[in-house]
Amino acid sequence: MKPLSEKIAGVTESATIAISNKAKKMQREGIDVISMSIGEPDFATPQHITDACIDALRRGETHYAPSNGIPELLSAISDKIVRENKFPCTPQQVIVACGAKDAIYEACEAVLNHGDETIILTPAWVSYEPCVQIAGGKAIFHEINPKTFQLDDALLERVNRKTKMVIVNSPSNPTGAVFDKKSMKLVADLCEDKDLYAMSDEIYEKMIYGKEHISLASLGDMAQRTITINGFSKAYAMTGWRLGYAVAPKEIIGEMSKVQQHSISQATTFAMWGGVAALRGDQSCVEEMRREFDKRRKYIIGELKAMGYATAPAEGAFYAFVRVAGDDMEVASRWLDKGHVAATPGSAFYAPGWIRLSYAASMENLREAMARIKRVG
Repeated sequence: MKPLSEKIAGVTESATIAISNKAKKMQREGIDVISMSIGEPDFATPQHITDACIDALRRGETHYAPSNGIPELLSAISDKIVRENKFPCTPQQVIVACGAKDAIYEACEAVLNHGDETIILTPAWVSYEPCVQIAGGKAIFHEINPKTFQLDDALLERVNRKTKMVIVNSPSNPTGAVFDKKSMKLVADLCEDKDLYAMSDEIYEKMIYGKEHISLASLGDMAQRTITINGFSKAYAMTGWRLGYAVAPKEIIGEMSKVQQHSISQATTFAMWGGVAALRGDQSCVEEMRREFDKRRKYIIGELKAMGYATAPAEGAFYAFVRVAGDDMEVASRWLDKGHVAATPGSAFYAPGWIRLSYAASMENLREAMARIKRVG
């Protein structure tokens, strides 16, 4: 047999999904595992959104739609961008994909040529590097300031003639840190000075606690060179709907559209009607979830600090990023095998010595999880 793809062989599996799968296997075996390993809201999708999807099914919205998305959703997204994110956008600058992850992959394929370098700010979400690799690019890692969890001038040293793109994620998965205007402006100035593209992953923009969300594309002329990634999974508890989107200059959207046409074809037609309802409907459901996450955040950070653990600034998203003594892989394994608490090792996020805990779980489960971690140490 001829060998399989060397490119794909060099891509590692998703650590977050691997841990989640192990936890689910233990649960199927009857073990009482509390999963804090995957970033999934534990709330039901708001009723008006599911109703819109059901209505779409009943009226026969079960066939092919325009590849970039139904006009109603493209319009709803562009209106939302202008209103909330404060930069110009038309429906022609939007593409709807099967989740934000799919949009990230398509953007990498659209922008990168073989050997092009992309700066990834670490700690970083596990799928940025594989998306860059599959597109033929090369990931260059830059650690954010470990004391402030903000950016400083050290970022400038990572740029060379091969650099083509910078990936920004604020609020951050896994740290929960939110970049301030100074950090975002540093990225904007760098991209404009060095003629770089930027990808701004803003999937957690609605889950912020006492800080301000800044869209990179709203700064200077960055709308001309930024691919803004977002979706419905986190803010509207729609993870299984697989509905995300990208906003970018028309020429980039055009190239992403080619990738989409020859891969997934389109996002699911009736799911897109749920997306319209999410953006056009009552937003109080989002605020209710944010307030509940904030309550859990304060509890879990307080408990971890009482146990002597240091944490990253949990200013956004729904993660506690915890500093641990010793090997983070060993600690995570001990928490799972002995404490029956599933967490993701920081090494998966290019941050050895840390562990990510998702507090997208009930207060009852969070209390039990903290008790178990305290017991096993």
